[in-house]
Parts: sequence; C-alpha cells; structure tokens
Amino acid sequence: MVASSAVGIALGAIRGADRALMVKSKAVTARRASVVTRASADAAAPAPSPAPVEKSAFKKFSSAFSTLFPVWTVMSAVVGIKAPATFSFMQANMYTLCLATLMLSMGITLTLDDFKRVFSKPDVIGIGFLACYVMMPLTAMLVGNMVGLSGPMLAGLILVGSINGGQASNLCAYIARGDVALSVLMTTATTIGCIFMTPLICKFCLGAIVDVDAIGMAISTIQVVLLPIVLGVTLNKYVPKACRAVEPACPIIGVLMTIILVGASVATCAEPILNAGLKLQFAAFLLHAIGGAVGYWVMRALGYEETVCRTTAIETSMKSSAFGFLLATLHFPEFLVRVPSAVSVVWMAVLGSSMAVFWRMIPVKKDRETA
Repeated sequence: MVASSAVGIALGAIRGADRALMVKSKAVTARRASVVTRASADAAAPAPSPAPVEKSAFKKFSSAFSTLFPVWTVMSAVVGIKAPATFSFMQANMYTLCLATLMLSMGITLTLDDFKRVFSKPDVIGIGFLACYVMMPLTAMLVGNMVGLSGPMLAGLILVGSINGGQASNLCAYIARGDVALSVLMTTATTIGCIFMTPLICKFCLGAIVDVDAIGMAISTIQVVLLPIVLGVTLNKYVPKACRAVEPACPIIGVLMTIILVGASVATCAEPILNAGLKLQFAAFLLHAIGGAVGYWVMRALGYEETVCRTTAIETSMKSSAFGFLLATLHFPEFLVRVPSAVSVVWMAVLGSSMAVFWRMIPVKKDRETA
C-alpha cells in the first residue's frame, strides 16, 4: 500500500510538472508570436521621412541670384547702351572664353547617361532643328511684314530667324529644370546646321548670298560647345564629389558669363539700337516670344514630357543674335540689316531668362512625386 501511494504521488508530480511545462511553453510561444507581429507591423509601416536638409547659405544665394537673371540681363543691356566703354575689355577672344566657361559650367552637371538617354529620342532633336530653320525664318518674315519693317530691317529680322540657337539657352534650360543634355545637343545640331542652312535660307528668302565659313564654324563649335562639355562630363565621371561641391556655383557662373556677353554685344552697336525705334523693338520681341510659345505648345500637343517642352521652347526662342550681327556686317552692304540682330541680342536674353525663372518656380511632375 505504501508503495502504491508513493507511485501515485510520483505520477501526480510528473503530471503536474508536464502541465507546468505546457503552460510555460504556450506562454513563450505567445511572446514570440507577439514579437513577430510587432516586427511585421514595424516593417509594414512606412519609414519616417528624413528631416529636410536646410539649404546652405551659398545655395540660397545661388538660387536668389539665378532668380533675378532677367533683371541682371536688362541691367547689363542698359549699361551696354548708356556706357559702352564699360565693356571695352571684351576683345574677340574673350567672347570664346566666356562662352566656353558657360558651357563648362553646364558640362559638370551632366553624365554620359544623360546623353545616351537623349540619343534614344532623335526625333526631338529633329523637331528642334526644323523649328530653328523652318518655323523661325517664316515667323520672322510674317512678323516683319505685319509691323511694316522696311527692306533692310526686314532682311535683318529674317537673318535673325535663320541663324543657329544660342549657347546661353543651355544655361536657361538648366535654370528652368529642363533637359540640359537635350539642350546641348540641340544647340550643337543647329550650330553645325548653320553652315548650310543659313546660306540656303538667305538665298531663298532674301536673294542674297551669305557665305558662312564652314571651317571657322566647325572650329568654333568644337571650342565653344564640344570641348567644354566633354571636359565637364569627364570631370563629373572621375571627380564627382568635387563637381557636386562646385555645382551650386554653376548657375552663378553661367549668369555672369551671359550678362557679360549680352552687355558687350549691345555695347558694340549701342547707337543703332537707340535709333531703331519701337517698331523694330516690337518685331524682335514678337519673334522670340512666338518662338518660345510655339516651341512649348507644339511639343505638348505631340505628347512629350514637360522637361522636353521647356527645353524646346527655350531652344527655339533663343538665337545666336551676335553671330547674326557678324554675318550682317560681313555680307550685307546696308548698315540697317545688322540692327535687328543688335536688338535681338537684348530680347533673346530677356525672354529666355524670363522663361527660365518662370519655370524654375514650377517643379515638373516628377519633381513633385520625388519631393
């Protein structure tokens, strides 16, 4: 009996221990499940947004300085007209240096991938080329006749519409949040195209033979556009940290180079600009304004993205007016033919910079999505 009781007590103790272990096991399992559930919930929950990084004082200054781009352009033009001697330091080689510096400041913001992406859409470059050499000369002819310009003045305005895009357009595309790589390739294409398109248009529309130095144009394109861009892209590839450190200064450098070029170009023909009259001022304004509007809305109608529309508008509106002045001086005996190019220098820069600043304040859709 005693043995039986002992066995019963032992069995009871074992059963109790088993029950205790089962209860403990369930508790551990429950805790583990709770931990897993909390971990899953944490993983599913959106990560907290990083605190916004405050802009440095220099970046704020750069942004504010670029925003006033149209103001600096107008002030430079006024100084060029009222005090031409201010820009007497600008010799012929200084123009090339300023343009090359402008293009280098854009080049370090670009990569090879940017150009590969643009080359995948050659149709955009083709449309820009047609806008430059078909739409703009026709617009110049229509606007000039509409406002009643005289023969030499009308010829000069058509010459402005028949020349290549200006290098300052690349800076404006950058400020406008456009496609800088596309802008560079459009400028390069129209600059090379100028070798044969400008003489052809002038012969067809004006009956004048305008010789364009093909070798000189090719050398200028290499010096002013291609070499600085290649150097900038190369630096961006091999020393990207240095380029990122310098990048906030790029708009400042570009704006400074542009206002020097505008002021110097205006200073060389200050008197003709003053004597041009409001009729020519209105015609030059309309030419560049219509070019920008048509360039933008045609691309919108064709379904291209916002950055492409902005870039095409700026490229179409902005012409190399200083080159037009040079061609008019060399190949047209009438002095008045060169005056529209002189007036165009101002309106091209003012309207281009105004478009750039306006669009800078309106982020494109993808900017809003990633902000």
